[in-house]
Amino acid sequence: MKIRLTIISILLLLSTQITYAQHSVAREWNEVLLEAIRNDFARPTVHARNLFHVSAAMYDAWALFDETADTYFLGKTISGFEFDFPPSFSPTGDPVAEREKAISYAAYRILKHRFEFSPGAAESIPLIDSLMTELGYDLEFTSTNFQNRDAAAVGNYIAQKVIEFGLQDGSNEQFGYGNFFYQPVNSYTFNTLDPVLAGNPRIADPNRWQPLQFGTFIDQSGNPLPSSVPTFLGAEWGQVVPFSLKITDLTIHNRDNYDYWVYHDPGPPPYLDTAGVDLSEHYKWTFSLVSTWSSHLDPTDGVMWDISPASIGNNPDFPQSFDEYKEYYDIINGGDQSLGWEINPATGEPYEPQIVPRADYARVLAEFWADGPDSETPPGHWFTILNYVNDHPDLIKKYRGEGEILDDLEWDIKSYMLLAGTMHDAAIAAWGVKGWYDYIRPISALRYMTDLGQSTDPELPNYHPAGIPLIDEFIELIEEGDSLVTARDSAELIGTIKLKAWKGHFYIDDPDSSSAGVGWIPAGEWWSYQRPSFVTPPFAGYVSGHSTFSRAAADAITFLTGSEYFPGGMGEFFAPKNEFLVFEEGPSVDVTLQWATYQDASDQTSLSRIWGGIHPPADDIPGRIIGIEVAKDATALADQLFNNTMVSISSDGSVEKNSGLSLYPNPVQKGIPLQIQFNTLSANLEINVYNILGQKVLSQKVGNHRFFQLNTSSLSTGIYLIQTKGLNLNITKKIMVIK
Repeated sequence: MKIRLTIISILLLLSTQITYAQHSVAREWNEVLLEAIRNDFARPTVHARNLFHVSAAMYDAWALFDETADTYFLGKTISGFEFDFPPSFSPTGDPVAEREKAISYAAYRILKHRFEFSPGAAESIPLIDSLMTELGYDLEFTSTNFQNRDAAAVGNYIAQKVIEFGLQDGSNEQFGYGNFFYQPVNSYTFNTLDPVLAGNPRIADPNRWQPLQFGTFIDQSGNPLPSSVPTFLGAEWGQVVPFSLKITDLTIHNRDNYDYWVYHDPGPPPYLDTAGVDLSEHYKWTFSLVSTWSSHLDPTDGVMWDISPASIGNNPDFPQSFDEYKEYYDIINGGDQSLGWEINPATGEPYEPQIVPRADYARVLAEFWADGPDSETPPGHWFTILNYVNDHPDLIKKYRGEGEILDDLEWDIKSYMLLAGTMHDAAIAAWGVKGWYDYIRPISALRYMTDLGQSTDPELPNYHPAGIPLIDEFIELIEEGDSLVTARDSAELIGTIKLKAWKGHFYIDDPDSSSAGVGWIPAGEWWSYQRPSFVTPPFAGYVSGHSTFSRAAADAITFLTGSEYFPGGMGEFFAPKNEFLVFEEGPSVDVTLQWATYQDASDQTSLSRIWGGIHPPADDIPGRIIGIEVAKDATALADQLFNNTMVSISSDGSVEKNSGLSLYPNPVQKGIPLQIQFNTLSANLEINVYNILGQKVLSQKVGNHRFFQLNTSSLSTGIYLIQTKGLNLNITKKIMVIK
């Protein structure tokens, strides 16, 4: 059995023996949550939401005891759900002990609820209970009556409200997070791909996601699923209530009478015209690159790279056009246009080179960023990186690198709230795109194109305008006398496509002692560099969730720490020789992944998915761009909460301080909630809506809240006056409702 030692997650290897006193109570609950995620189904969307709800609940419990910070849930109305709580509430008793108690009860109740029916509940629930017991709290205390200002009841109340909120936030939690409306064009019954069988003869549309069929499907966390054809995870996730995503950045598409909500809509991916009218060059290039990079996975090929920050990292601007894509990614040799870094800013010395086989670097990247067989999923993975950063002796815990040094609890609470809100919004944005554009994965696209033939030369055999382009030494035609024909004694291969690629699982006798290597294979046998029981995630490719999560996380941690660099100028992950890789032997030498900056780590994440055969470049760059936008909004809102500085969002989506209130979007589409944001708290606020005849058509009590969503479904198109009435706030503004 292979041992997987990591610097980043060393505590997690000791999850059954966590020494709780070494960290803040928030960190202790975060570690337990990450372990529960590893024991659950590998669902990035679901666990981004779990991380957010638990982190926000702990934050609110902490903020009640803070003189500056504003709560997120308590006393607010979020998407029509009221978190009733008296604004004058003040806890009693020792503030340190009571704060930790409230945090613990809030986290404990949510974790017990969310993981009660997890496939790993037998491991997770005792771990959750054991931390509560270790902290000295009564597991049987369930009261939510906070009127006597008991911190345990406050924590229970926060948890109860978050759980209730989660049952109506658009995630379909009560129905197992399933889709209600989505159905794939390539159906679950007739158009699946069985990767064990050659080719892709059953696909109906090569531009849309295709379900895979397995003997047994085992997800990224190692859990077998009951169905041999996994369904699309999170196709309708765009409608989940976000942390900070703005209505002004929302596009609503409709298919089959269902509205797909897409934030930061990147537009469509490159499509393949099967009739050959459009040459579809971008589609063919982006998936062909995945095939050529598959040829980089043989450590005996003699190609050596310096993988230190001296050579890798510090990337140029993202490509915008197809021609720029072809310059940004090296289709033949692999990698991007990294400039590297001359000097470690922490030491003032050059980064020391680390020369390793390119194949070992690529394989370790693919395995590490896929999170391996005990996945905490990408959002959870970035929490392990955050915890690694938080434990680094060179980290100075100043928020945004300024002001006073924060104690461990305040730092952890704020860092988790900020990163969790970012990860939650990244999931909503990425999966909103995935659900709407419903884009194909590389294994389906490559097998489909190569089934058709080659599209390079009409004078050569097996020509089809929608086939794959030929690339000498990587994508070629099988000719008479080819070693593949001789070895298999199969003349039927003559004239078909062959790929120089990772040869796949049939060439691995024992994962602990052998590897598949690279060689020429019939194109219909191409595999992604993943476990044979997994192959590719059960949801559409465009956009890459890894790219979105990682760039958003990198920007969030940069914002939090006030520095783009890892503490000490470098973050590291050690993969020991012949111990780290899971489904084949390797790496052939010790490999230490190294990153100067958080963005460097994010960029490597994106490349890992190409070498892993999961995403083409077309999925990657739009995901990174969305991640940047998500992080901007999430960090702005988190900063507002931490400092209790009210901001308003103008109609163009910019954030600015002002007085009064803001309404957005305006004009508002009928049926879309009107976001109302107050800049001043006022007791017993009430909102009245009047039509142009002066008739009151809607009235709503708001209470003492700063955020409110007005349901416009009952309003006809036209102009209305919004009047707010309260002790200190009386404002009238005009809105327009449109179709």
